[in-house]
Amino acid sequence: MAITLTELETLLHESFPQAQIKVTDLAGDGNHYAAEVIDESFRGKNRVQQQREVYAALKGKMDGAQGELHALALTTKAPD
Repeated sequence: MAITLTELETLLHESFPQAQIKVTDLAGDGNHYAAEVIDESFRGKNRVQQQREVYAALKGKMDGAQGELHALALTTKAPD
């Protein structure tokens, strides 16, 4: 079963409660999302480190062929 936009936002907010988070359903199918996560905790970390933290927050929802989340275009950064 596909993850909903609300479920995805909730998972991200649980791990990044102070973050500015924007999630968009790219195809309207519940399988292809874009997420922008802007959080102070990313300051001083490279893009790979930031994105690993976000994927960890998804708690396995993207793991394997049976994952609830098929595709996620991810943008991460510290606030300006």
